[in-house]
Amino acid sequence: MGIQGFSCNLKKYRLLKDMTQEQLANAVGVRRETIMRLEKAQYNPSLKLAIDISRVVETPIEELFIFD
Repeated sequence: MGIQGFSCNLKKYRLLKDMTQEQLANAVGVRRETIMRLEKAQYNPSLKLAIDISRVVETPIEELFIFD
């Protein structure tokens, strides 16, 4: 179960860019486990990480990360 009030669409957009978790992790300078936890909504990203990921997958932050 993810963090209450937080959901993440990262996996969908990562797959649309034909990237593995490892490739995305390397592109934004984090470990693959961080991407895995983000995709399961078990990890709340820093603003910098959210911006970096949104740039790599070319998707607005508010499409990737939803805070209720």
